[in-house]
Formats: sequence, structure tokens, C-alpha cells
Amino acid sequence: MATSSPGDKLISKNRRAQFDYELGDRYEAGLVLIGSEARSLRDHAADLRDAWVDIDAHNEAWVKGLKIPEMTHAAFAHEEKRPRKLLLHAEQINKLRGKLEAEGMTLVVTQCYFKQGRAKIEIAVAKGKKNYDKRRTVKEREATREAQAAIRRVHRP
Repeated sequence: MATSSPGDKLISKNRRAQFDYELGDRYEAGLVLIGSEARSLRDHAADLRDAWVDIDAHNEAWVKGLKIPEMTHAAFAHEEKRPRKLLLHAEQINKLRGKLEAEGMTLVVTQCYFKQGRAKIEIAVAKGKKNYDKRRTVKEREATREAQAAIRRVHRP
């Protein structure tokens, strides 16, 4: 989400994606939803942990594993984890397909939000981290946290 306006509302963020993957280029895509899904997103947070994007043979992008909780009082209920079509330009889909095939990457969902009243997701081209990369990430995070704590101690009156 490059720019934010007063009408934007963050629904959910996949913080685990930065730990498990090296994230590259990011794209914004619209979501094709049914009414109960849109209402559920406004009331609840979506679960992005297992969400990923697949491009099928018809050159269409689909998000899979995105969990939108059911509403108990909805007249027409929806499946929580059904595949949902993404709204992307053909050039973007072709570029993503090329990156996926050539470099052995994957597409993960990093966040879900409303932009000007429309449901959007941010997807990132990602490469899986090895265990030693994850340990290095944790070590760097702890070192940064300790340095900030030391700075706060020095500046404390």
C-alpha cells in the first residue's frame, strides 16, 4: 500500500511472510468478492497466513488459502477458504508468470485492505528462506531492539 488516504482501512497484515520469505516486487490487486465476504471483511480480519496466488492456464490470477470468516447471520453464506479471483492487468499477470517460471519464486499475500471502499490485497514475489536465514533475521531483529533500548537508556533523564 504505497499511498494511504483517509478512506483506506487496513484489514489484515501477514507479518509471518517477512519472516518466512525474502520479499521482492509488490503488486496491488483487487479482489472479486460476494456480498457476505465483503461484509465479513468490514467486520472481521482476514487470515492471510496460508494465502498464496496461483496463475492458471487461462491467464487469470487466483488467491488461494485466504480465509475470510463466515458471518453467522448472513442470508447467503460463503466458504471460508474458497479460491478468489484477482483483478490484475494482463501485462502484470504475464510479468508475474515470467518471474514465477524463470526464478522459481512464489507469490504470497502480504496485506489486505480497503482502498476507496474496494477490497484490495498486496501480493509480493517471494523466495523461501532457509532455516539459517531465519535465524539471522531473528538475530538482526534482537540486535536492533537492544540498540534502541540502549539509546533510550542514554537519553532518559
